Amino acid sequence: MQSIIEWIEQKNPELQEEILPDTDLIEARLINSLDFLEFIYLLEQVSGRSVDLDQVTVDDFRSLNRIQEVFLTDPAPTAAR
Repeated sequence: MQSIIEWIEQKNPELQEEILPDTDLIEARLINSLDFLEFIYLLEQVSGRSVDLDQVTVDDFRSLNRIQEVFLTDPAPTAAR
């Protein structure tokens, strides 16, 4: 998670406040459309999994808490057949 916070801070050098786990990153314009693909690439590097843009919504990127839940938490194991 630290590398994600560092990326956001690098993209927003004017940021004066700490990014809280529930800060709305989109509403606060900390992640913008120009940098979104770079952010996806970062998430893939940090999580070790590809991000299927057909399976996510903008809300999945809205806060650090949500990013942790969707991208950085191991998926639940599937039941054996």
